[in-house]
Amino acid sequence: MKSKLIALAILCALSTSQVSKAQEGLAKIKTVVVIYAENRSFDHLYGFFPGANGIAGATTEQKTQLDHDGNPLPHLTIFNPEGRPDIRFPSMPNAPFRIDAPPINMSLDKILPNPIHAFYHNQEQINGGRNNVFAAMSNVGGWVMGYFDGSQLRMWQWAKEYTLADNFFMGAFGGSYLNHQWLICACTPRHPDAPENMRAVLDENQKLKKKPDSPSASEGAVRVFSAGIGGQVTPDGYSVNTSQPPYQPSGIPPALGADAAFADPKGTQQWGVPVPPQSATTIGDTLSAKGVSWTWYAGAWNQALEDGRQSPQEKRKIIYTRDNNSPNFQPHHQPFNYFARFAPGTADRAMHLRDGDDFLAAIDSGNLPQVAFYKPPGRLTQHPAYTDLVSGDEHIADLLERLKKSPQWSDMAVIITYDENGGFWDHVPPPQGPGVGDRFGPGTRIPALIISPYAKRGFVDKTPHDTTSILKFITRRFELEPLAGVREKAGDLITAFDFAR
Repeated sequence: MKSKLIALAILCALSTSQVSKAQEGLAKIKTVVVIYAENRSFDHLYGFFPGANGIAGATTEQKTQLDHDGNPLPHLTIFNPEGRPDIRFPSMPNAPFRIDAPPINMSLDKILPNPIHAFYHNQEQINGGRNNVFAAMSNVGGWVMGYFDGSQLRMWQWAKEYTLADNFFMGAFGGSYLNHQWLICACTPRHPDAPENMRAVLDENQKLKKKPDSPSASEGAVRVFSAGIGGQVTPDGYSVNTSQPPYQPSGIPPALGADAAFADPKGTQQWGVPVPPQSATTIGDTLSAKGVSWTWYAGAWNQALEDGRQSPQEKRKIIYTRDNNSPNFQPHHQPFNYFARFAPGTADRAMHLRDGDDFLAAIDSGNLPQVAFYKPPGRLTQHPAYTDLVSGDEHIADLLERLKKSPQWSDMAVIITYDENGGFWDHVPPPQGPGVGDRFGPGTRIPALIISPYAKRGFVDKTPHDTTSILKFITRRFELEPLAGVREKAGDLITAFDFAR
């Protein structure tokens, strides 16, 4: 018994020593930069990355997509915006296929179809980890099984030089809106008073209720009863799909004659009513409480603010539009703009929510805050439907070159990841169970790169991570109060670093 106690004491001492050494190493990181791109799964871009768990590791069950009745689809059919077979594309075998090869032959610089990426859809697509209902639960059908030869991208080369995480999952099921919230607070917004037309309609199995005329997935896109993008609000009042902030810039213009800094509380037919101001604790709160400097930088923020304050009778020129070479600003990609602490007129808003041009200037001058989040403008996020892969790839790679020349580079860590999978298939099952999963996620696997003088070189990190791992890393580095929603067993990115350099 005594020997066992001694052995346990030695193990505890070793563990404490290892933690202490890791913390000493982390202290070498003075600046953390998080860059958040859009809507691509791991297999979709990095499915053939050397040493990664790619498409070749998928089982037949995971690759073979099922119809709504549970039987394998006879083939993959790609649907047009009306949910019918798209005559531009042939029927494809029921398996993953390359988009940039025959018979599709669509290059990475093209604007391509946009699969639905919504909270309840994503859960059904994952199908308990089998990942075989992606085509059936999509507006574009078999297109979700398409992938690219990602070696053509500049970011692939950065991944080869530094660390690529191949076991990193989006923090929440569904789309960009909810995953941006999970990036800053590991929480889901509350909207308890949302009107019925914003709420999801579920069946007895808590899945989206299908319409009686919803067709086979080989004939047409799935049809559900829920309004909005798969139902914006859960029956019990959680805001899970794209909804608008209460403050400008918002997809909801100000009310005529009211304060132009606020969205019209009556909402619009397109978006419903705005989400009420939120009060959950964010990473911004915990950083500020510890006196750690931080900023959320957004491309085209200043332009969008001006555009959002226009009269509701004026057509938007920046927000949710590509017209006239607009940056196509996306209000639901700005999570702090949903929180009361950052309401118009507050000191915290002026201090912490800044324009993308300020980010570039801070890089060049060596004046980045200790923690910087950067959201590219819509045209440069790599989001399907309104931009292409190459534009965002060039933008982020150029940012990395710029960061590498920054006076702060020698003690910097840059984390580049995607908000979510964009509705695209991936074969790796998301983790489930106590400490790793809950009712909100994690969802499908996405790419994540760790770039730093201290990052392991030419390394594929297989540690289980999700979006909340970024919060865990920042929290650990700056010794902050932990956020309640961060998953206990998710990694903290430490395995991507070698602090002995």
